[in-house]
Amino acid sequence: MEWLWVKRNRMRSITPNHQSQSNPRGADEEQVYGITEELIKFVKSFTINTFKDFPLQDEDEVTYVGENPTTSTKVQKDLSQWQERHAILLLSKVKQISQLRYMLCPRHLKEEQFWRIHFKLVRSHVLEYELRAIQLEKLNRMAKEDENSSDNNSACEVEMAEAKHGVFVETKPS
Repeated sequence: MEWLWVKRNRMRSITPNHQSQSNPRGADEEQVYGITEELIKFVKSFTINTFKDFPLQDEDEVTYVGENPTTSTKVQKDLSQWQERHAILLLSKVKQISQLRYMLCPRHLKEEQFWRIHFKLVRSHVLEYELRAIQLEKLNRMAKEDENSSDNNSACEVEMAEAKHGVFVETKPS
């Protein structure tokens, strides 16, 4: 029981500092989603040819039909919540990427291809931010699970205390 208390208190001491980052606003939000000056400068260097000439690997387009992999149909991979918010912030902050997207999609690339290329190009710039977001989400999930289990433990402790003191009522079938 002592371990649970220590774990719960540790999670509470960690979580409040990071929970503010789970739904940040403004400049803090841009930092959480990896929108840094370095990234902006890098993204501004992209051209139409950066995207048109980017080699899309066949392995990205493999799907599974039953148990067998096939490349006959392409997978439409959706963005994670973090990637989606990153993309929205980037589009609003850097007009050049918004213009490139407008020129390329859907004439030259599908929307999901555009974003797949984008995230491969900027991987070295945003990976640490995305990993941090995944870690924070995991911590928050663990804290919620811990709170739920502590609520269940409290109910069991009350029942055990009542049983110890003879407070419970036993019902007999009639």
